[in-house]
Amino acid sequence: MIQDPIFWKYVKDAEQEFSGWNFSWVTDSGRMKVQPLSWNFEQMIVPHIRQSQSMLDMGTGGGEFLSSLQPFPPSIYATEAYAPNVPIAKERLEPLGVKVVQIDNDDYLPFTDQQFDLIINQHEAYSPSEVRRILQKDGWLMTQQVGGLNDQQINQHLHKPLNQEFIEWNLATAVAQLEKNHFEIVYRKEEFSTERFYDIGALLYYLKAIPWQIPNFQIEEHMDDLYAIHLLIQKQGYFEVKQHRFVIHAQAK
Repeated sequence: MIQDPIFWKYVKDAEQEFSGWNFSWVTDSGRMKVQPLSWNFEQMIVPHIRQSQSMLDMGTGGGEFLSSLQPFPPSIYATEAYAPNVPIAKERLEPLGVKVVQIDNDDYLPFTDQQFDLIINQHEAYSPSEVRRILQKDGWLMTQQVGGLNDQQINQHLHKPLNQEFIEWNLATAVAQLEKNHFEIVYRKEEFSTERFYDIGALLYYLKAIPWQIPNFQIEEHMDDLYAIHLLIQKQGYFEVKQHRFVIHAQAK
């Protein structure tokens, strides 16, 4: 049994409820910090939003990011696959004129052919062929994705393999899929940025929010490894990992 009251305080602390797609409980307090990417996804998409007439936000979470992008086009929809987020998104977005649609299959989106001239997608899975179907000719897909090598140092320290479902997901793979489905790639970039956790509670909170990083993660099964990370943080002040991100601007042809 680990005899360290500070460690156990942080473990208990991580039981804080997570909802929507909001990490402010650990980011605003400085317990977790992420090195900025060389691009700013919001600045990239806002000019396109201002020119759009019909827009879709894929994977809106709780609507936190989309709500910050006003004013909106005349027609705007948002999808969300994670059921607990849907009422949160509707409460936030529907008063702003956004139609929120729950989905459960990337290969079928409940929209008509060529319904949108702009689709934005931040960290959401998608089917290239289905996105092309609902996008108008010369319309834009603008996406920032989490790569398959994301946060791999967490898995290494907890002696868990990376999720094999996503391990090959990277810029080259995404570009090839989009080009195969009649998209022209106008801009692309891939980076590994630094992410630091300043206490073990922040890391546990983060793992709870992204269950695909270590599927079926249970604190009790990893107590010794977690304590080793805690001691590392106590020694050097932080636990550092690398985020895997890539961004693509693609135009339908």
